[in-house]
Amino acid sequence: MSSGSRRPSLKDVARVAGVSYQTVSRVINGGDRVSVATRDRVLGVIAELGYRRNDVARALVTSRTRSIGVIADASPKFGPVSTLAAVESAARDAGYTALVATMSYPEQAVVARTFQDFVERGVEGIVVIAPRVSLAHVAQEVTASLPVVMLSPGEASQLGITVFYEDQELGARLATRHLIELGHREVAHLAGSQDWLDGQVRLRGWQAELRAHQLAAPAVRYGDWSGESAYLIGRRMVAEGLPSSIFVASDLMALGFMRALYEAGVRVPADISIVGFDDNEFAPQVYPPLTTVRQSFATVGARCMEILLGRIEGREVDNSPAVPELVVRHSAAAPHPA
Repeated sequence: MSSGSRRPSLKDVARVAGVSYQTVSRVINGGDRVSVATRDRVLGVIAELGYRRNDVARALVTSRTRSIGVIADASPKFGPVSTLAAVESAARDAGYTALVATMSYPEQAVVARTFQDFVERGVEGIVVIAPRVSLAHVAQEVTASLPVVMLSPGEASQLGITVFYEDQELGARLATRHLIELGHREVAHLAGSQDWLDGQVRLRGWQAELRAHQLAAPAVRYGDWSGESAYLIGRRMVAEGLPSSIFVASDLMALGFMRALYEAGVRVPADISIVGFDDNEFAPQVYPPLTTVRQSFATVGARCMEILLGRIEGREVDNSPAVPELVVRHSAAAPHPA
């Protein structure tokens, strides 16, 4: 069709292909009562005419837009970005389009407006990616008329909101337990920002595992998730005296901490053992390769969509936390004699 003509319709495709409207519909929607030859002819005409399915019109007939709304933390940090990418990918795999709104400083009125905007756009459900305390608490105060799944570590489900997360507290326990099982009796912790639920639950996991082994908890050092903050903390700890081992709340902070040790001539793991968290792409590339806790963002995204689709369809859902994995490399070893 010429560039100035109207948008081709399903009936146009049927007329040019010499088949019925219903046959074209079956081809587009994956029906199996169409011969290979007919399917190929219809697909050829679709390509020739430049036909595109009108999802808005389809939604008026089926009451399904096959779209979801996603509210995400606007932070460029590894966790939020990876989670958003995983959710969007899982939605696409399920045949859904994700409409995304990011927020740096969420307020209840802004979140409520965004929920309403999603409703007006006809989404079938909403995902809230809330790693920070502020967004998680604000989202729980907003009433939604649609199913909502919130990805927020350590939070609890409530009426209208199903919470799902990877069990980062367990991940922190696995990291701490690994150091204890190697023989360390002094396991320090370089924590992430406590404005983040990730930082809070990883801190809790470290504390719980030390209690389980009746070990004293050294004073916590607090970073802000950046490598630079961990580097400065590392320099101070070198000057004050290092523990035999440390669990660092993120791989990026572990990298900054290891830089401070390298500059001071401290050997890893001969002088101090280190376990990180995230299994970032550079974790196996640093020297020594970093032992860390792997989060499966792909699993979180897929489970999130399974839960949301279950809620949309009124089915029982399994929102039990995903289980992280300890990846053992070479940055932790048994303590050397003094």
